[in-house]
Amino acid sequence: MAAPSTIAASATTAAARPRLVFVDGTYGELVQELADYLQIGEAVAALVAEDKNEEALAAVVEASSALNAAPEKDFTGTYNLLIHLVINESKDTSAHLRTICQNLNQPVTSSPANGVALALIALQAVFNLLDPSNALRYNVFMAILRFLRTHGLYDNLRPTLTQLPGWLADWDVSEEAARKLYLDVASFAAEQGEAEESYQHLLKALRTFDASDDGEVKSEEAEQLSVRAVRTALLSNTQYDFQDLRVLPTVQALSDSSKNAIYAQLLDIFAEQDLEDYNDFCEEHEGWIEAQGLDGAKLQRKMRLLTFTSLAAGTQSRQIEYARISKALQVPVEEVEVWAIDVIRAGLVEGKLSQQQQVFLVHRTTYRVFGEKQWRELSTRIDQWRNSLTSVLSVLRRQQAEAAAAKDREAQDLERKLASAGLEGSSYQSGHQGGNRNRGGARGQQRSQQ
Repeated sequence: MAAPSTIAASATTAAARPRLVFVDGTYGELVQELADYLQIGEAVAALVAEDKNEEALAAVVEASSALNAAPEKDFTGTYNLLIHLVINESKDTSAHLRTICQNLNQPVTSSPANGVALALIALQAVFNLLDPSNALRYNVFMAILRFLRTHGLYDNLRPTLTQLPGWLADWDVSEEAARKLYLDVASFAAEQGEAEESYQHLLKALRTFDASDDGEVKSEEAEQLSVRAVRTALLSNTQYDFQDLRVLPTVQALSDSSKNAIYAQLLDIFAEQDLEDYNDFCEEHEGWIEAQGLDGAKLQRKMRLLTFTSLAAGTQSRQIEYARISKALQVPVEEVEVWAIDVIRAGLVEGKLSQQQQVFLVHRTTYRVFGEKQWRELSTRIDQWRNSLTSVLSVLRRQQAEAAAAKDREAQDLERKLASAGLEGSSYQSGHQGGNRNRGGARGQQRSQQ
């Protein structure tokens, strides 16, 4: 049997839903055509004859799982027609779309090679044909996310991540629904090795808890997610800034937790304290790191890098002796250069090593915490820079004045030399002319005598 009529969609803008430009047949005729293709035509024909198109479409949707076995050449056109009828003609769109999305998340048995691409195209068609503000888009997107996660197609999801907050606002979904979406994205990203994106979406999930509701902030779900976020941040190879995490009400509530207050204490140490404080913590809570499944070696290495950062940020001379670094990091002096290279690679500090002077020259550093102490340090440095600039300006002005005075003296000396040269020239010229006249008179007298 031939495939049912296909539908085409015009090019669309981001703000408008696709406009169908071709559908051949009435509602009943198209339902009947699909029913015939699915080999349930006789059962549906009676319903269509009685103008019970809704019941007829429901029967077609119920049997639509068979479309996954349709020949590849018929798959897209048949599904597009079914999607069109469900979205534009049916009064029970939500239930029908749920069935269709479930079917598309099953294998396309007729095309093992291209089945994944065909199913994804159909799911995207469902999403795009819905009005941008239609809340059903949330359910379809979750089905697409589930499909992409099953097949490991994270790159297909990546371009949409920046649009999620806007979409959720358009769909006006509940905080719980938004949280579920962000958590699914975070889990998918973590599975694909996208640690930073996973962490950022975990933070977005935590922000969905109502900060004004103390019960919600301190709920079991909020506490578990907060602990998960803290663990992720501490064990991350790239996360060294913990301020976005610490300001979250759910994370702050960990301090009052009977089970997980230690996580809040550990987070404070990594946020603004040093290696010595971390070692004191480990002694006080001996065995806790291992019991929680945390990597002690990784945490200690990270703490050394953060301690190096604080050391660089706190120095006024902009240079740190190797011995001082060795003491702060509790490593031999011979290893200081290795740690300096590591902290530069981590992007925490910029500088260079002076092996001859045995110092690390700080060019730029990252502040782990920017509070009152850091404001005072910044104020002190600004005063120092201002005083230095004032001194430089004073020297420049003095040199400019000296240069101007020297120039005036040179001009005056030149004028005097020119004036003197002019007077000498005039005297010479007068004397020369007089001598010529005397010689001329003598020659005249001589001629007369002759």
